[in-house]
Amino acid sequence: MQAVDKVFGGTVVALKDMNLVVNQGDFISLLGPSGCGKSTALRIISDLLHPTRGKVIWEGDHGIGDLGVVFQEPTLMPWATVAQNVWLPYRLRGKTYNTVKDEVLEALRLVGLENFLNAYPRELSGGMKMRVSIARAMVTNPRLILMDEPFAALDEITRHKLNNDLLRLKDKIGCTVIFVTHSVFESVFLSDRIVVMAARPGRVLQELRVDAPYPRGEEFRTSAEYAAHTRAASGALKEAMGELA
Repeated sequence: MQAVDKVFGGTVVALKDMNLVVNQGDFISLLGPSGCGKSTALRIISDLLHPTRGKVIWEGDHGIGDLGVVFQEPTLMPWATVAQNVWLPYRLRGKTYNTVKDEVLEALRLVGLENFLNAYPRELSGGMKMRVSIARAMVTNPRLILMDEPFAALDEITRHKLNNDLLRLKDKIGCTVIFVTHSVFESVFLSDRIVVMAARPGRVLQELRVDAPYPRGEEFRTSAEYAAHTRAASGALKEAMGELA
């Protein structure tokens, strides 16, 4: 993103001079108070919104297979099976299920749901529904996955488990991730870069690096290094929230 502004209704400035460089393989968390424009930034990157000023520049070809999106809610089709939901990105490109069923099954295997391909969303737990949503986003092996607070509504145990799974999946398919969160702890565990955003208007306030190596697990969560990074991120978030006063 280069010098991006986003104004709604001619008066509400959601983003002002937003600059963000994303490198191949990054795991970036956008961390900030409610209303700071994190989700707006994500929607502009995904081309669901257009900036008022500035632009999003992609290195190389930006094709339809470059991007996967996971929203805060699983947004599954309730009348479709798990397999049919994961097939959707291919279906929209005119590909029949039989021609891509191996890719669909592999995506479900990666999220641990290969035995639920014929189940319906109403038969799944909240965590399982989110796994289906993640499988749908990654089934085409995109270069970039955008995730808008996907685990916010889940209990802490399920959230920790999905955090672990997400890092494993990222390593497996070798993608780049931009992840919106309100959680300092989640941002530190997942990310190699934390972009702290200030509000009114939304912009980058600080960028913090988490240099701990991957893979990360419970040993990292209980380490002094993790505690130090969470203190730094908490301090940056407190500064961002102070600007709302």
